[in-house]
Amino acid sequence: MITQYGSVNVIVVVLISLALFILSYFLENNILKIGIALVTFLFLLFTLYFFRDPERTSPKLDNVVISPADGKVLLIKKVLSNKYVDGEAWQVSVFMSPLNVHVNRIPIDGKVELVNYVKGEYLVAFHDKADERNERSEIGILSKFGKVFFTQVAGFVARRIVYELSEGDSVQMGKRFGMIKFGSRVDIVVSTDWDLKVKENDIVRSGESIIFEYNK
Repeated sequence: MITQYGSVNVIVVVLISLALFILSYFLENNILKIGIALVTFLFLLFTLYFFRDPERTSPKLDNVVISPADGKVLLIKKVLSNKYVDGEAWQVSVFMSPLNVHVNRIPIDGKVELVNYVKGEYLVAFHDKADERNERSEIGILSKFGKVFFTQVAGFVARRIVYELSEGDSVQMGKRFGMIKFGSRVDIVVSTDWDLKVKENDIVRSGESIIFEYNK
């Protein structure tokens, strides 16, 4: 299945690919003809692969925070947070490569209390200050176990953040809410009351992998 957030991109690429295939058909140079056709086919194949949107099954638990994104756990650290979650908190950053599924999902049941878009730079996603300096969306959800803050962070390649959330929305764990086009990272921040369930370099899946669990 192709994600709704990439349908326009896919249509444009399909039309361009079709035009290039037709153009290559009329070329007399066979090497050029085959080269254009091959590059066009690979580009079309990558586009369809990038905008795939597989179904996911979320845990049947309400006291967990699941990963909003596919990718690798880039870093885990304790921070003094002053954005939505106040005080000492855990921050987990998930790096998304261009080969990962890029559809983002809600990490926990609750009510959206914060939606903020911040214009910024386009440092590489693994830069230590990317979460503070890069263009990003900031989202805060109030769950019955406390506040959960997460961000979609643009990177050096990723220049397009998409989300369909507004303050006051009631949201459900595992539901799609947007995507980051062409790589980057997602950060999740919760208070230290939550138990950490991942370690650095773990591979996580959007909508399925448990990042934190609340056992207080």
